[in-house]
Amino acid sequence: MNRALFASAALLLLLPLADAGAKSSDRNQAMTIDSGSQSGNMEGNGKTVLGGGVVVTQGTLEIRSAAAEIYMADGEISRSVFTGKQVKMKQQMDDGTWMDAQADRVEYDMKTETITFIGNYTVKSDRGSNSGQRMVYNTKSGNMQSGGDGSRVRTVIQPKSAQPAQGRN
Repeated sequence: MNRALFASAALLLLLPLADAGAKSSDRNQAMTIDSGSQSGNMEGNGKTVLGGGVVVTQGTLEIRSAAAEIYMADGEISRSVFTGKQVKMKQQMDDGTWMDAQADRVEYDMKTETITFIGNYTVKSDRGSNSGQRMVYNTKSGNMQSGGDGSRVRTVIQPKSAQPAQGRN
């Protein structure tokens, strides 16, 4: 279980608008997963369902959702889905600044290494924010796609003078 959520959580941190990387020491911290219920199979091919309010913490990382699903394929994690109105994530970056994100649904596909924020998403950092109805972020390439479905996307970029000194390059 910890391996599945750790993989999801670690990659959820690689969000756009964060000038520095997610706090690298968080990966070496113990992970705590609290939920009202848990059922499923973490072996072979299957799914584990977490419900009743899910809180995942590891170092400075915190993910809160109403529910989560972890999908397995051939004994390996293939996908994680966090749902609820709204899924909330936060983590401190290596430069000391914070990244906050929220969406109605957050999906992470391990095979394609993409994170998809669906439904009223917002990603914020000291550099600015990005919000809309759907964003797909490739953690390998750093490529982000949002909009294109008829909905509007809003990006706000803060001037360097408005950013904290430790967040500047």
